[in-house]
Amino acid sequence: MSEHVMPGRTDGLIALGFADVLWGDLTAGSAVPTASGAFTRSPAHAGAGYVLLGSHVVATVRANGGQWCVAEARVRQAAADLNAVGMDRQDLVRIGPFRGTPRQECHGESPLRWRQRITRELQMPGGPEPAARRDEVRLHHLAGIDWRQILAERTPDGAQRTWWLPRAVVRLLDAAEHAETQWAKAARTRQTSAAVTEPRLYPRQARNAGGRQAASPAGPTGALRPYSKELEGQLYSVLSRKPGISRRVAGWACAVCRTAPATVLDHCHEHGYVRAPVCQSCNTQERPDHLYSNDIRVAGRYTRLFHTGGVDWLRHWHRCPGCRARTTLPLPHLAAWTAHTACRSLRPTHRDPRGSRGRKPCGVLRVSWTGSQQAPRSCLFTVAVDFCPSGEHRVLAQVPYREAAERFRTWLAETAPAVAAAAGPDRLDGLPERPRPVIADTNGEGQALF
Repeated sequence: MSEHVMPGRTDGLIALGFADVLWGDLTAGSAVPTASGAFTRSPAHAGAGYVLLGSHVVATVRANGGQWCVAEARVRQAAADLNAVGMDRQDLVRIGPFRGTPRQECHGESPLRWRQRITRELQMPGGPEPAARRDEVRLHHLAGIDWRQILAERTPDGAQRTWWLPRAVVRLLDAAEHAETQWAKAARTRQTSAAVTEPRLYPRQARNAGGRQAASPAGPTGALRPYSKELEGQLYSVLSRKPGISRRVAGWACAVCRTAPATVLDHCHEHGYVRAPVCQSCNTQERPDHLYSNDIRVAGRYTRLFHTGGVDWLRHWHRCPGCRARTTLPLPHLAAWTAHTACRSLRPTHRDPRGSRGRKPCGVLRVSWTGSQQAPRSCLFTVAVDFCPSGEHRVLAQVPYREAAERFRTWLAETAPAVAAAAGPDRLDGLPERPRPVIADTNGEGQALF
């Protein structure tokens, strides 16, 4: 496809029609089916200032001539993250209907409310309403995902019909709803702040020198200050309780991608220190996909965390003084690195059934652990493969925590020497004497890290 990029803008802007085509081309091989009209068909609405693509919020901008556009780089990033999502069509979660009235969502700022939207549409009778009118209110997609292709309907004997979606898609839509909520909060906070600190501008004054209008106060045209270690060394438990911290966070650009507005304070769950303000997309991307409190799936997005954008992410994780002093990562991240990087050569492959694309990594990678980093002698990582097509593979390796930490230090020195030089040796002065354990008791409940 020829790329239609509008000149004169940072990152390059493309019209919504071209963005639809680009989104379809980039996600053609995704396990999650995507919609062809992600930018131009219901419920996408460019006038709202953004469009949801998976767990990404992509800002819309009105360029010369009144044409709505989006940043091409953001579309590509959203497509890459969606392509990395693995989906098991047999692992289903019920999404409705439930007894009584539909449950109200706790995020009032999110128009997505995807569970209520799906339930309302599926319960809509055909009736006498004209077909054209029904098509107007019909949802063509949710966050760029064609949910109709994967919706499963079950009607047990004598029971009400129920609707189910794959667990991976449910998590993706929940992340999209949360990202939209945080975007709305940041936009509202920025509007309030601008109204207090800036003089009122009339419509003509609001236009910039190029004749363009800002579509959203949280869009790419908003002025965001870069993060410069202002919160370094502060404890999240203390900082998060300070009044006005949400407004302060909303004024920063994300410390990782440095393009989107920050919405949350990312912090280390092992040592309790604030790392930096980040956008919801980056916060979601780094979050381990926990199955249980000591068991995570290792998705394809870890390629970006440890390889493509590895230096940026390693520098971000080492903003925590505890992790930097010990030259390590929080336990779930170290476990994921062990499975994805240190044990890469152990993962079996199978011939791609589609023919000419060579061999394909087997199944879905998973890593679990016993114990915690508080007792490193007894902590053990177990790397396994789930959903092997032939059912052959199970456990690939068992790696002691101390060995994994030593491997990581060696790899860090080779991959990101600047990050490694700023870390270690174990300088424990000033750190909490008893940092909060990730898992106090592996047999207990409610110990999930996230």
